[in-house]
Amino acid sequence: MNELVVQNLVKQYEGRALLAQNRTKKRALAGVSFFLSPGLYGLLGPNGAGKSTLINIITGSMLPSKGKVLWNGKSITGLDKKYRAILGYMPQQQTLYDSFSGRRFLCYLAALKEIPPADTEREVLRVAELVHLTAELDKRLSAYSGGMKQRLLAAAALLGDPQLIIMDEPTAGLDPKERVRLRDTLAALATDRVVLVATHVVSDVESVAGEILLLKEGQLVDKASPAALVEKYAPGKDLEQVYLSIFGGEEA
Repeated sequence: MNELVVQNLVKQYEGRALLAQNRTKKRALAGVSFFLSPGLYGLLGPNGAGKSTLINIITGSMLPSKGKVLWNGKSITGLDKKYRAILGYMPQQQTLYDSFSGRRFLCYLAALKEIPPADTEREVLRVAELVHLTAELDKRLSAYSGGMKQRLLAAAALLGDPQLIIMDEPTAGLDPKERVRLRDTLAALATDRVVLVATHVVSDVESVAGEILLLKEGQLVDKASPAALVEKYAPGKDLEQVYLSIFGGEEA
């Protein structure tokens, strides 16, 4: 079935204050709801819009103040290990062990994902091929460029053939050729699974996303196809102009 449902997510953070009674609460998410079926979706919004908070809740790394996330009709908190088994997540930043080779790093994460040892080597080679990194697997990570490390993190997210793939700024540091390659790989995977890509690079999702989610100040502004958003917010232009129309200079 592969369906992700986000229901009325609210997340509040305690603000700092000199006196405890004067503490304020900052609302990072203010009642976000949407439904995702198999396909590729882009998540766009300026810094501070709540994208990272939303992703952390969907991946189970953070609990919401209110609301819930459902996978195939069941709460992800109840699914626990079963949910982690179907989830592939590429965070925006992750610490890498420079003494590891690319192969050892992927084998280590395969073990954490409880991929059977007999299947690990085949699975490592499969995901390395998807991100064009096969020839670099036995190099130490200290010798990897920033773009190679980014591709390694993308490969790690694809281990275990996940049915829900969430990537946060996946093309950061990639050259144009590798950016296109990763974009096309994700589009191909999205035919039978849910792929959510959070990015500031509008072109990364404009040509491949079935729908775009626009997040502003913790609220979902709109969710529609790129063509529908252009028609609504920037007729005759493109998705980048939609972004500028809705978010303006907030990125600064």
